[in-house]
Amino acid sequence: MTPQLTESIKILQMGSLDLIPYITNEIEQNPFLERDEDTGQREDQSDGQQETTQENDKIQSVDKTPQNWEDDEVSPAIYENESLIYSGGSSSKGQSGGEQSLDYVSSHAITLREHVIDQINADIKDPAQRMIALHLTEYLDESGYIIADLTPFSQMLKCEYSQIEQVIEKLHRFDPPGVFARNLAECLALQLKDRNRLDPAMQALLDNLDLMAKYDIRALKKICGVDEDDLKQMFAEIKALNPKPGNNFSYDNVQVLQVDIFLKQDQKGNWLIELNSDALPRVLVNRRYYSQIDAQVKDKESKKFLSQHWNTANWLAKALDQRANTILKVATEIVAQQDGFLRNGIHYLKPLVISDIAAAVQMHESTISRVINGKYMATHMGTYELKYFFSSGVGGGENGVEDVSSKRIKHMIKQLVDSESTKKILSDDKIAALLSADGFEVARRTVMKYREAMNIPSSVQRRREKGLG
Repeated sequence: MTPQLTESIKILQMGSLDLIPYITNEIEQNPFLERDEDTGQREDQSDGQQETTQENDKIQSVDKTPQNWEDDEVSPAIYENESLIYSGGSSSKGQSGGEQSLDYVSSHAITLREHVIDQINADIKDPAQRMIALHLTEYLDESGYIIADLTPFSQMLKCEYSQIEQVIEKLHRFDPPGVFARNLAECLALQLKDRNRLDPAMQALLDNLDLMAKYDIRALKKICGVDEDDLKQMFAEIKALNPKPGNNFSYDNVQVLQVDIFLKQDQKGNWLIELNSDALPRVLVNRRYYSQIDAQVKDKESKKFLSQHWNTANWLAKALDQRANTILKVATEIVAQQDGFLRNGIHYLKPLVISDIAAAVQMHESTISRVINGKYMATHMGTYELKYFFSSGVGGGENGVEDVSSKRIKHMIKQLVDSESTKKILSDDKIAALLSADGFEVARRTVMKYREAMNIPSSVQRRREKGLG
């Protein structure tokens, strides 16, 4: 592997924040590189443009890049108006490109959000739940509480509020204890639960914190069913807890990370996928300056120095252009694959693996892996790292039905159980047969695994609970 190839791979893998200081350092070291401060003037001075349109059932490609830019006196490394249009039906209006700022990253100490996201990536395997969890981190305040009404959030993702509650339950087990609480009592309860000290008496005390604030011993003794000594010990335990678990993390000392890709829609409802020009470092290769210096230099060592820096400048320009085009190409295929999710909500998240995208765009899987890591796409449903569009799935049946995500299969199982007749409780075999009739080949043991994961009792237990045993 050549040094330049190694650097190209490094550039492809970098996120926007890492790439900017890298480019700044290259400009400082290379006399033939300049920062592009006036893209509008550059476009006006370009000798010509090449516009090609390639249409099929889904994709229209618009490429407006100067022809033979190597021959210009100042060569652009990143071109304006690089975008792809994905044709499809209509859905809600996309967000404007320049208005969204995204993830927050600490410039010195780790933030609470970073700390929580690390745990989400490690502990939440279901892609749909992981997306919900990532969205919920945006509602955290500096103390670690969820500070907003989540009903509009469920409407945005087109999922039931109970699913958000299930994810919050998982987040409640995260560090620091008490994070994602919705009020003080819940925050303290989570910390006590973590210490195995949340008994009925303690829960009763937490339900009456107003009386504790008034130090109403008589009322609390009666409510909690304990004597005065026990009550005072409970007071001491609560006072030892941290009412603001997020305060131990950095919050104010942050900078904004912009997205790499914007997903919007045109008036016909087609997906418009655009690179975020603000996140693309722009450099110019100054051919005129190189020609002037090269004509004046005569000695061999100086000629070698100029040649090395000139070649590096041109290589870097092409590497940046290739990075932008690769990200755009991969993001476009992801949108095409996950069209159902983006239009209809989280239940339509399609199973997707890296090899699927690699085959579609004719790139190596390792390239796809580098592209989807640390690159963010802003959509009308929120902002996602590209890797979160990938999930596990189960096979489709003989009717040609596509593979569906495990999340959707779980949703279908839950719907069948919820709608089952009290006179005819569905067994796992019957549920598997009903799914098969709809074109989804799911084994009985898979139904059982998904049912147990959703805490749905067996058919025998459900029959007994409904008084049919």
